[in-house]
Formats: sequence, structure tokens, C-alpha cells
Amino acid sequence: MSRRAQVLDAHIMRIQYFRMIVIMENKTARLTILIDPHKKRAFEALCASQDLTPSQVVRQLIRDYLAEHGVEYASKSTGAKRAQ
Repeated sequence: MSRRAQVLDAHIMRIQYFRMIVIMENKTARLTILIDPHKKRAFEALCASQDLTPSQVVRQLIRDYLAEHGVEYASKSTGAKRAQ
């Protein structure tokens, strides 16, 4: 493969990678929090003992919190409003 073809392939791969990032960003959003390292380890251990990921638990906590306060939001899967 020529050098030019290699450069072109690398460029195409970068474009595909960034397209994937944009698609993923439209499907999910990142929430960054600061937490005491001891609490984080305890939380991760508890999640693992329940065969859940920390992300699954946090998403459920957020859904419950929104429901508790009567907040409606568009569901990603249906596009409909959810009254929780």
C-alpha cells in the first residue's frame, strides 16, 4: 500500500471515529460528579454485589428523583413525555 493510500485510510478512519462520537453524544450525555474516594469504592462494591453497574444505579436514582418531584422528560426510547 502506498504512503498516500495509508494517509487516506488513516484520515477516513478518523472521520468515522468522530462520526461515531457525534452519534453517541446525541444518544447519551455524560454527568461528571466529584465524590469521596471511600464512598466511591463502597458504592462500586455494593453495585457489583448486586450485579449492577454504577451507571445503572445512578440512572435509576435520577429517574426516581425526577418522579418524586413530578418532573416530566422526553423518553429517549419513545420520544414521548414521561410523567414519573
